[in-house]
Amino acid sequence: MATTALMNTYGERKLTLVKGDGVYLWDDQGRRYLDALSGIAVCGLGHSHPGVTAAISEQAGTLMHVSNLYNNEPSQRLADLLRAETGMENMFFSNSGAEANEAAIKIARKFGNDQGIQNPTIITMNSSFHGRTMATLSATGNPKVKEGFTPLLDGFIHVDYDNMDALRAIDNPDVVAILVEPVQGEGGVKVPADDYLTQLREVCDQRGWLLMLDEIQTGNGRTGELYAFQHTSIMPDVITTAKGLGNGLPIGACMAHGKAAQVLQPGNHGSTYGGNPLVCQGAYTVIRTLLDDKLIANAKTIGTYLLDGFNRELEGEAKVQNIRGKGLMIGIELTQPCADLVGAAAEAGLLLNVTAGNTIRLLPPLITTEAEADQIISIVSQLIRNLND
Repeated sequence: MATTALMNTYGERKLTLVKGDGVYLWDDQGRRYLDALSGIAVCGLGHSHPGVTAAISEQAGTLMHVSNLYNNEPSQRLADLLRAETGMENMFFSNSGAEANEAAIKIARKFGNDQGIQNPTIITMNSSFHGRTMATLSATGNPKVKEGFTPLLDGFIHVDYDNMDALRAIDNPDVVAILVEPVQGEGGVKVPADDYLTQLREVCDQRGWLLMLDEIQTGNGRTGELYAFQHTSIMPDVITTAKGLGNGLPIGACMAHGKAAQVLQPGNHGSTYGGNPLVCQGAYTVIRTLLDDKLIANAKTIGTYLLDGFNRELEGEAKVQNIRGKGLMIGIELTQPCADLVGAAAEAGLLLNVTAGNTIRLLPPLITTEAEADQIISIVSQLIRNLND
């Protein structure tokens, strides 16, 4: 019999975390950690944020759930705020990023079917990650996470990220959409050329495709704009987001604009818990706080501070192949696998993770200060210098 009642889907987890406050977490032994991971880009406001705590506590004592047979005020309030801040027309609320991407995939397929395309096909990118449901796994461009789950769904073509020549070479009349991350998070914090999204928009306009942006990780202030597409002048047809939207509450959103906005009609899609009053009131408070407290600007400022600091501290370090990032999405690519750094960092009082095998990924809360950034720079730089010594 298994030693724990939990399925072993995450492998061995050595830390049991019991409390959080701001940028810090504590384990069951009373040890404190500086959180440079934010629950993988979730807790942008840090832990136990008083405004979010008060909002969900009040909502829990007022109305938690009524089903989508009825309207509720918090979901409308959140939708209105997101529409005002993004320019998107309408949205569907789900429980997770994977479900938000499922909604986007359904929009693309129905968009194609409505035009008489029998096999609507979506272009996604190699090294991408869009979720672990069967549709989002099929969309994901990482063979490793697909192992053992075949047969996957048809209707996806994968091309290299940030490679417009490869994209333009696709000649398939069944293509109806592109689904792409503005920055690849799980793929190694890969930041494309500044005009990449603009060029994708141009191709979609020329060929009648939908441009769908997976902003699950890049959204909600993480890159120094509320959503990463706002670093450009384009307007996507679909945006999906989750993670930082709820600061720990399970919520995702699929936002649509223009010809994508009216594709889904009554009976086409639904969710039992999606858009319930509790999580929507929490998410509304998160977005309002990001805007009112100027934390999106702080993400840009501290992100630049971290990049400058790492470039200074690690200049000439042979183990470092590349340092890159956008806002508070930082990747330090090493010349060798570095998964062991996760445990070593925890021993040093810092929480981070490694993605793509050899890239240290840092996703600190948007409330991070320069003093806390200095701690991150110091610990990570020393860990890299000590690697394999």
